[in-house]
Amino acid sequence: MATTGHSNNVINAKLVLLGDMGAGKSSLVLRFVKGQFLEFQESTIGAAFFSQTLALNDATVKFEIWDTAGQERYHSLAPMYYRGAAAAVIVYDITSNDSFERAKKWVVELQKQGNPNMVMAVAGNKADLEDKRNVSADDARAYAEENGLYFIETSAKTAINVNDMFYEIARRLPRAQPVQNPNVVALSDGPTGQRSQTSSSCCS
Repeated sequence: MATTGHSNNVINAKLVLLGDMGAGKSSLVLRFVKGQFLEFQESTIGAAFFSQTLALNDATVKFEIWDTAGQERYHSLAPMYYRGAAAAVIVYDITSNDSFERAKKWVVELQKQGNPNMVMAVAGNKADLEDKRNVSADDARAYAEENGLYFIETSAKTAINVNDMFYEIARRLPRAQPVQNPNVVALSDGPTGQRSQTSSSCCS
């Protein structure tokens, strides 16, 4: 989930990437975090962790990014990574109808089991391979709109829309309301009408 540091409005947000093997999840993260692209990216085993900080007008967002493996044999591990996530990017390959159908299954799973306030994005990756496209942008956009998702097409190779996607997700994260002295718990009213207060930690 997204947690807010009230002093300077810092939002710590767990973000998970899901999608079929070969859709380009790791390449998107590498482009976003390090500004790099590897032509031959090894498959992720289990999951990989990255972090990146974005400065917005009203907040600083610190993303804790979990890049999950796309192989079916790792599917059972996925809930460990998307549980409690503030945001999810479901990635598919625009040249593969199968990866788009797989992305839809991830959306259904997140809608059932994920954080109800999760910011969800559907990313059609490999937009540089327009001549090999098999998933139309209009179909994907219509699907995203029907399900209340943010849709964008990206290219990790050319960097098209990669940073824009993460910035838009950061903008959509809920902003927590400031809480006065969150480490103090108010107890019942005392006889003078003033509240007695105690630390939230308990003693034996």
